[in-house]
Amino acid sequence: MTNSLYNILVPVDFTSKNEWAIAKAIELSNSLHCNVHLVHVLNGDEPKLAGERLLTMKEHYKDHLCGEGSMEISMLHGNPYQQLSDYITHFQMDLVIVGLSRFNFFERVLSSVSISRLSRKANVPVLAVRASGLVHHFKKIILPLNDHIPLSRIKLAALLGRHFKSTIYLVSLRKKSTGEYNLPVLNETLNVIQSITTIPVQSIILEGKNLATSTLNFAGRINADLIMINPIKDFCMPGFWNRLTRKLMSYHSRMPVLTMD
Repeated sequence: MTNSLYNILVPVDFTSKNEWAIAKAIELSNSLHCNVHLVHVLNGDEPKLAGERLLTMKEHYKDHLCGEGSMEISMLHGNPYQQLSDYITHFQMDLVIVGLSRFNFFERVLSSVSISRLSRKANVPVLAVRASGLVHHFKKIILPLNDHIPLSRIKLAALLGRHFKSTIYLVSLRKKSTGEYNLPVLNETLNVIQSITTIPVQSIILEGKNLATSTLNFAGRINADLIMINPIKDFCMPGFWNRLTRKLMSYHSRMPVLTMD
């Protein structure tokens, strides 16, 4: 993770959920002066029509950019994961933003799986936003902790925190069986953040059996603006179906959730 964001990728399929992903990308571009890349992977649609729709989309949104960033469009052919991963690597994308369907259950399950898979395959942060999660700042950033120090998430949280004058909340789950919590990881993460930034940091011990559920409950109580997670089992919602589909908390959260491996 660099000290800034230069390129943001928004995969588009010309559905309504693209609207809030693009809106968030433009907002970040205007704040951080980064480029926005709208990328469509052909999936049975006619190339000429898809190209025209991409051009129309660019014309519609490009005037919304008021910083130093530009808007680029691209059309790819082939396996979506592989094509997006190759594009991310070749053009050095720093962030991917995807929109989650507001009502379509099946689409939202697939989106949750896609977020986890893309984050792992391309090794890039993936920010999931819903229509109800279009906050215009990241004043309260939640960083849930499991059993390791998340250096990449720390650096990105510090970057966003410095720009938005945020407070970072480090949250860890108390173990019901022993009443203990991961104090070494909590303290070391706090030390790392304080060594690279002066933004406020709070350490919170949560109660509950599942880190994802407890984090969402806490986020609701403090009206958080962003949750930053790792796509591993600790951040999946409880229940057999959720574990089977790797349904991350981004599926359930009203606020934006950023996933990075």
